[in-house]
Amino acid sequence: MGKEQLGKEEKQLRETVFISEADSYLFGQGTHYDIYKKLGAHISTEDGQEGVFFAVWAPNAQCVHLVGDFNEWNTTSHPMEKIGPGGIYQLFVPGLGEGEKYKYLITTDKGEQLYKADPFANHAEYRPGTASVTADLSGFVWEDEKWISERDTKNVLAQPMSIYECHIGSFMKHPDGTEGFYNYREFADRIVKYLKEMQYTHVELMGIAEHPFDGSWGYQVTGYYAPTSRYGTPKDFMYLVNKLHKNKIGVILDWVPAHFATDAHGLGCFDGQCIFEHPDPRRGEHPDWGTKIFNYGKNEVKNFLIANVLYWIKEFHVDGIRVDAVASMLYLDYGKKEGQWLPNQYGGNQNLEAIEFFKHMNSVVRGTYPGFITIAEESTAWPNVTGEIGTDSLGFTFKWNMGWMHDFCEYMKLDPYFRKNNHYAMTFAMSYNESENYILPLSHDEVVHLKCSMVNKMPGYTWDKFANLKAGYAYMFGHSGKKLLFMGQDFGQDREWSEERELDWYLLGEKLNLGLHHFVRDLLKLYKKYPCMYERDQSWEGFEWMNADDADHSTYSFVRKSKSGRNNLLFIINMTPMSWDNYRVRVPKKKKYRLLLNSDDFEYGGNGNLIPEELNALGTDSYSVTLHLPAYAAVVYVF
Repeated sequence: MGKEQLGKEEKQLRETVFISEADSYLFGQGTHYDIYKKLGAHISTEDGQEGVFFAVWAPNAQCVHLVGDFNEWNTTSHPMEKIGPGGIYQLFVPGLGEGEKYKYLITTDKGEQLYKADPFANHAEYRPGTASVTADLSGFVWEDEKWISERDTKNVLAQPMSIYECHIGSFMKHPDGTEGFYNYREFADRIVKYLKEMQYTHVELMGIAEHPFDGSWGYQVTGYYAPTSRYGTPKDFMYLVNKLHKNKIGVILDWVPAHFATDAHGLGCFDGQCIFEHPDPRRGEHPDWGTKIFNYGKNEVKNFLIANVLYWIKEFHVDGIRVDAVASMLYLDYGKKEGQWLPNQYGGNQNLEAIEFFKHMNSVVRGTYPGFITIAEESTAWPNVTGEIGTDSLGFTFKWNMGWMHDFCEYMKLDPYFRKNNHYAMTFAMSYNESENYILPLSHDEVVHLKCSMVNKMPGYTWDKFANLKAGYAYMFGHSGKKLLFMGQDFGQDREWSEERELDWYLLGEKLNLGLHHFVRDLLKLYKKYPCMYERDQSWEGFEWMNADDADHSTYSFVRKSKSGRNNLLFIINMTPMSWDNYRVRVPKKKKYRLLLNSDDFEYGGNGNLIPEELNALGTDSYSVTLHLPAYAAVVYVF
């Protein structure tokens, strides 16, 4: 049976959509996790007629009218019916189908008229237009059953996870055209080829939910239930996810429950009053960001957000979310001065409602989909961000290790002469590694706003910069924790990232850039191949310092250990432009150590210094190996 026939049969089976008393009750309780199937715009059949069923929550409205191209934006021809005390309005319009632009015209209790986009719309007008667009999510034939089944049976903490953070609009652009955007399907072909070549396990996509302003990178959202129309339709996005899964690549979405855009057509003051945001600006506004803050104590708002995660899982098969700006949600005084915030009921600065929201969200999502991952971008020392659901933790699967990222970047920027005085910046993260399930992130935030690209953070002349970065990446991949690199970092993007232009792919024609690219590719291959690199990330059983204290040589050596005791890896990394002759490294066993990776190889843009292919450990009670360690060299041995 063909895909088209499947789609036809599904349409024939389509039933009437209506809002029941139970729907309204559960939504009011905050536990209607399929509410997106009722609110919004849905192609439906009523009394044998096919059309579109519309429903919107506007509890303080005097009345609501549906307006759109179909009625020439007539403000009176399509009044919506209010059902029950919960403030939901509904209307079935026969004869409508996909692709209809529409909005809700809300008359407030003060008689003002507001034109609002649909909070539950599945598609939106191409910006700068702000209308919602009817869409049909049914009929797509998924081919990722094996991927989903295997995902939900694996312990993700013991699996490799190397994430490629990517912004679709600036990954690669058409050479002609006004926008230059590749659509989701065209992007799928290009990104799959790249990720497979480099051996990344996951892609994290920025800015998928609809947003009006390109410069927000998707972090100021107006359409939480709509894949942005910049790159195509919802089914085009399904195609992208399906193709990634068929090629064994996981999909993580940036998700932004911390705040939302203040644009007039968006969620703010939706029906004339604050129904999505907290009504007190000391709780409901971010003064620095110019955005609104969700009211996490309101049942309908919690339902809106939790159902949104489930929507991306069920309708688009995504594998995880990275939750943006978690710290801004946990602290009532985040980014605020005295007088700009209100303490909680106990006088503290913890947002108790946000804490409960995260526990609720993770219990529902991870409890229902055990293979789904939730990642917190949490930049403070808030305890127990990650952990099992039902415990004192917030319930996230992973936390970005922002402390490691800061220490790493600050150390790597130093002139090598001063690194000996900051040696322990690079070892500190292992002292608290067991406290959370960590991802080591070098994200887009580290290569914007005059922070320099990764390669231009490095000190020295051009060759030194690339050699430094290779050593740094080797340290990152050897260190405990899952990995994340932003696009362009793996080949030495020279300029800071900008959403307005594509990556500087032409740099792959340069020797040093190509060498770095090959080095990262081989690090990624090494990472996936050897379980010692990932299966015990949260435990000292998987990591052992050989020498964490050699500040005078600014050199680090450590071992990653597997559960089986076989195929362990020894890392030796020199962070200086000095070469060290007869450099002695303690090792755990009296064995032969076979070379796997040498950053100074000609292939990687190095000087081609010869490193012993095999090292023999010497000693009786304790063991060591000796080698010539070139400038900025990172070497990896297996034993």
